[in-house]
Amino acid sequence: MGRKRVVVAMSGGVDSSTSAALLKEQGFEVIGLSMQLWDYSKGEEKGEGAAGSCCSLEDIYDARRVCDTLAIPFYVVNMEGVFSREVIDYFVKGYLGGSTPNPCIKCNEVMKFTVLLKRAMELEADFLATGHYARIRIDKDGGYRLLKGVDGGKDQSYFLFTMRQGQIKKVLFPLGELDKGRVRELAKKFGLRVSAKKESQEICFVQNGRYADFVSGEAGSSTSGEIVDGDGNIIGTHRGLFRYTIGQRKGLDIKRGDGPFYVTGMDVKRNRLIAGRDRELYSSGLFARDINWINSPPSKGERIIAKIRYRHIGADSFILPEKDGISVIFSTPQKSVTPGQAVVFYRGEEVLGGGWIERALAGC
Repeated sequence: MGRKRVVVAMSGGVDSSTSAALLKEQGFEVIGLSMQLWDYSKGEEKGEGAAGSCCSLEDIYDARRVCDTLAIPFYVVNMEGVFSREVIDYFVKGYLGGSTPNPCIKCNEVMKFTVLLKRAMELEADFLATGHYARIRIDKDGGYRLLKGVDGGKDQSYFLFTMRQGQIKKVLFPLGELDKGRVRELAKKFGLRVSAKKESQEICFVQNGRYADFVSGEAGSSTSGEIVDGDGNIIGTHRGLFRYTIGQRKGLDIKRGDGPFYVTGMDVKRNRLIAGRDRELYSSGLFARDINWINSPPSKGERIIAKIRYRHIGADSFILPEKDGISVIFSTPQKSVTPGQAVVFYRGEEVLGGGWIERALAGC
């Protein structure tokens, strides 16, 4: 039998580049593949460029140079159409619907581990590899488990909860056992020009973090409305619900002087932004839909850790199955449970699965 073939998703950054170098060193037949996802000329026309973004044309050039250095084949596939439908539309519709979507999870789910994985298999590859900081473990019975990356500061397992057994068995995460400092050292050792390249911004298609301007430009409108308190009293005016998220304090045009006030909710039907005190941001739990369990769900009453956003430390919790989703009950009330974000469940280092937050449960 010949060498195992692996397609590496090349973003032009140090992580995916080092992954390709490590796999070649380990004896794999490596192919580099970059996805062209977004037309950055739209930003350049406005003088914004693509600085700080990932998957830009400059990143594709960097990926090509890395592959030249490693003497491996390199290809670019244009996936702008599916990216627009599956990620951009999801992002815009989410904000317009009063939620705070997470496009990075959707990009991983659809673009990398569905579309790109399929393309890798068409190239007769045995595996698709990415630069994620996460680990995969194979059980004695042949099942696959997803684990946190060793580098706690870079762990990206939160973004991977949608993965299924059929996908995980075809995926490699070469950096899962490494920390970021070691990855940069290895990139330098391999002679990769990207060894000191800066991190990219989190949302690749939003320039300079101005997500509200992006949504406004895509939607073509921005409808202002009332800000009300929990009792329905009008206390100010908002500039479009998509410009706000749960827990936000900055930018609220509130007339009352007995603040501070924070965004605590949204009434999309009435185009109203709901604001309240800090104490009103705490919830006893949440309801989530579209749950994916990577292996099997936790047992009844089992205490697990629930992360309600990427940088959340995690809350001791248990789940209650419901007809169309699950309720998650926190041991201690949690702040700023945000519809549209993901809740991801852990048992120690293992990612059990997750789902999408629909609403917070009643207060403390």
